[in-house]
Amino acid sequence: MKKILTAVLFGLAALTANAQAWPTAKPVTLLVPFPPGGSTDMIARTLSPKLQEKLGGTFIVQNTSGAGGTVGAAAAKRAAPDGYTIFVSSLGPFVIGPHLIKNVAYDPLKDFDYITVAVQAPNVLAVPANSPHKSLADVIVYEKAHPGRMSFASAGNGTSDHLTAELFWQETGTTGLHIPYKGGAPAMTDLLGGQVDATFMNINTGLPQINSGKLRALAITSSKRSPLLPNVPTMAELGFKGVTVYSWQAIAAPKGLPADIKAKLHDAIVAGLNDPQVKPKLLELGFEIVGDTPEHFTAFQASEFARWKKVIEVGKITAD
Repeated sequence: MKKILTAVLFGLAALTANAQAWPTAKPVTLLVPFPPGGSTDMIARTLSPKLQEKLGGTFIVQNTSGAGGTVGAAAAKRAAPDGYTIFVSSLGPFVIGPHLIKNVAYDPLKDFDYITVAVQAPNVLAVPANSPHKSLADVIVYEKAHPGRMSFASAGNGTSDHLTAELFWQETGTTGLHIPYKGGAPAMTDLLGGQVDATFMNINTGLPQINSGKLRALAITSSKRSPLLPNVPTMAELGFKGVTVYSWQAIAAPKGLPADIKAKLHDAIVAGLNDPQVKPKLLELGFEIVGDTPEHFTAFQASEFARWKKVIEVGKITAD
């Protein structure tokens, strides 16, 4: 009996030591479900040294891409919920991919512990500088007079720019022509060249071309005007509150993350985002710092999941 008690106490002591050792027992992987170089990857790589600085240990970024981010999400779901695998993703795998891709290997509503939405950024309705459309009203009048004719570029089926256009058509009772590209770069090239009429691009993508005068911004999907584009009215100002849309990057973990680790991670992430070396750079790029609570993120995730499910179903949108 004494030997058994000793073994149990030793086991409990070891478990306690391991819990206390986080995150020093081994490197913490920030799993990004997209290739290097995009906004999500940039957020992960910006946070990594700040988390290391604030929590100790080693934080590394691992890119596991494929199928719109759902491959990486499934890999994150399968990881142990011990704080050594953290999922850093855009909204796609959380609230869009599961509606577009059949039989994804995870349930976004049940398989993750939500930690925080890190940042968000609105989309901008933009047209080439020589476009005859000078305002949102011009676009709506044209689309109602010529249903399905005005072309809207996107980085691909099911992307934020595509779904924002679909939501816009649903909310305004208009129709346009969706032109999907294989990525944002070729979409931008054809927009600048006048091969397509418009796009709902992320502010981070469009800001340089708007500021240089090559594109004209007609409206922004944020809840209030962006300080980076103060003269561009919001969709809500123009009468379309339903087209308030943000792209976002967020942090989650495999379901079952210990509460103390979740709390430490949350506090370190929020502190990292608001670090004086980090925050101004993110704001300059068009990101808004969110850093909400796990409870708020969980409710937001469910709301966004239902919202984009409806848009996809009404628009009969597919991944192909």
